[in-house]
Amino acid sequence: MNKILRKLGEGTFGQVLDCLDRETGETVAIKVVRSIKKYRDAAMTEIDVLQLLKKNDKSGRRCVQIRSWFDYRNHICIVFEMLGPSLYDFLRKNNYRPFPVDLVREIGRQLLECVAFMHDLRLIHTDLKPENILFVSPEYIKIPDYKLTSRSITEGTYYKRLPKSGAIKVIDFGSTAYEHQDHNYIVSTRHYRAPEVILGLGWSYPCDIWSVGCILVELCSGEALFQTHENLEHLAMMERVLGPLPQHMLKRVGKHAEKYVRRGRLDWPEGATSRESIKAVLKLPRLQVMQHVDHSAGYLIDLLQGLLRYDPSNRLTAREALRHPFLTGDYYRRF
Repeated sequence: MNKILRKLGEGTFGQVLDCLDRETGETVAIKVVRSIKKYRDAAMTEIDVLQLLKKNDKSGRRCVQIRSWFDYRNHICIVFEMLGPSLYDFLRKNNYRPFPVDLVREIGRQLLECVAFMHDLRLIHTDLKPENILFVSPEYIKIPDYKLTSRSITEGTYYKRLPKSGAIKVIDFGSTAYEHQDHNYIVSTRHYRAPEVILGLGWSYPCDIWSVGCILVELCSGEALFQTHENLEHLAMMERVLGPLPQHMLKRVGKHAEKYVRRGRLDWPEGATSRESIKAVLKLPRLQVMQHVDHSAGYLIDLLQGLLRYDPSNRLTAREALRHPFLTGDYYRRF
């Protein structure tokens, strides 16, 4: 029997509770899913995926570990190991300060190891984002922040947090797809959604890789790369950061995306909904000029360009990305 200690979080699916397992004496996290059919179905998908992952990852290093599950008054309850805060929560509590590049490297390597492991099992996560990546430990240290911004001065935060350990695990497998399923519906949370998904071209493993690229940029800059809620603006932002979308992709767009293309190119800025929208796109920097602080910056940009290739068939696979010099630390070998 579990004793509820406090609420950890809440979402459309239900809530997550911090509980004490009276039998083992250990603290666990219990995801309580609302008794609505679509959320129950997603929860059962998640349980299947979690059990498959657990069977194939005995060490439990890559993905959150399921302990058990039960049905309580028509609510599916999944019992997990307790982990630390999400990358998003850590960023938010750190006043959206960028992570040090060595930490980005460590997180990137682990994230791609998890993605490679899932892809080997013919699974596509489809909802990778900072909220779904958790530090294993909640512990952090505070160090003086010499790069004070006007925002941090007004808020009186002269220190920044650094996690004591960079170990992470991926969570939330309720949207996970099997490779053999139909892949024409919309997946991914907006900011991390790949171009082939928006253009209605179908999707597969590479949509996870695109999300990883967006996440790494966010960890380096402190804010989401594509902050938008509208498809045409999103595609225009991609072109601003990464250059023009390939002709062959624009020619094959799905029915619902035809309105974003005119005469073989993106209907932008003509199709913009407002001048604010055009301004939001123009203020984005090109990927090549994003400034990073350390001698591996060139390698990081090169890795990001491989993860954020428009054409999913040309995008790096997780296994290829793991061999990249930015992640191996091998800066002396030419890539």
